[in-house]
Amino acid sequence: MNNENNGSGMKHLGTLGRILFALPFGVMGLNHFFMYNYYVGMVSSFIPGGGFTVIITGLALLAACIAIILKKLIRIACLLLALLLLIFICTIHIPGLFEGATANMALIELLKDTALMGGALMIAGMYKEENTD
Repeated sequence: MNNENNGSGMKHLGTLGRILFALPFGVMGLNHFFMYNYYVGMVSSFIPGGGFTVIITGLALLAACIAIILKKLIRIACLLLALLLLIFICTIHIPGLFEGATANMALIELLKDTALMGGALMIAGMYKEENTD
């Protein structure tokens, strides 16, 4: 095993992982615009803004994706993304656990968003704003 190339290979692996983490958020963000009516139907009645909330959420997901890929404001982007995922967990997935027909899917979505939140927090912890290497 060649230790000289190990550092470079790990850096490339980290870059690939960071980009692969970010891309689905970009797709989900775009879906908030292309599948607007679907997402408006998912918004709980107690969440203010209705359709406006769907647009803002889509923009937030797109902004997080771009920031993570470009490593610009990556720390704050990941912290805000983690907060957004926590909001999804509390307002969509946990209430969904108590709806019999969709409880299994709500659990899957809750676990997925919990894992994604952990990934966002991990990336936030790895980057300082001035360090974009």
